[in-house]
Amino acid sequence: MVHDREPEARHPTADRIAAAAGELLVERGAAAVTMRAVGNAVGLSAMAIYKHFPNREALLRAVVDDELRKLSRTWGRRRESDDFEGRLLGLQDDFLDLALGKPHLYSFLITERREQARRFPHDFRDGGTPAFAPVHALVTEAIRQGVLKDGDPVEVTLGLTSGTVGLVQFYLGGRVGLSEPEFRELCRRTIRRVLDGIRA
Repeated sequence: MVHDREPEARHPTADRIAAAAGELLVERGAAAVTMRAVGNAVGLSAMAIYKHFPNREALLRAVVDDELRKLSRTWGRRRESDDFEGRLLGLQDDFLDLALGKPHLYSFLITERREQARRFPHDFRDGGTPAFAPVHALVTEAIRQGVLKDGDPVEVTLGLTSGTVGLVQFYLGGRVGLSEPEFRELCRRTIRRVLDGIRA
């Protein structure tokens, strides 16, 4: 699941600053999150923000932590059925909701270069990647139960998820001429084709 760490208590002003930065990130992208723009949004000077966040990177980390906590409230709970495929498709729907519903946040989390970004293979294996971890746990269980062929659960999960990630990149880049419902069906067909090759 998306990890839901308890945040350290923040000053109410810091919460307002992080919320304003989060809105800018979601609506306009990471480049729009400047100390000046955030300050203008909350009625503070850019210098006043540094009392709560030492730099822009720390502010963006707080925004990401806040967004991941929001996602954790519903991520992985939707499923078409209790079998492996139904649970997997529910997780795919959650991923697509994030990618298509908040494309700037998705790009910042998944595709933009960041110092604090999680990296394959160690962070993926250790459950540190919020979108990958629930699929990895599901795949590990399915291999153990004999639903999927034996293999390294991290690499099997990577194989299952990379098609959707790639299709999302094409879609967000304007390279797919489908409506959103049609695109979601394409993603389902693609993951089912991958599943056909790895079922036990």
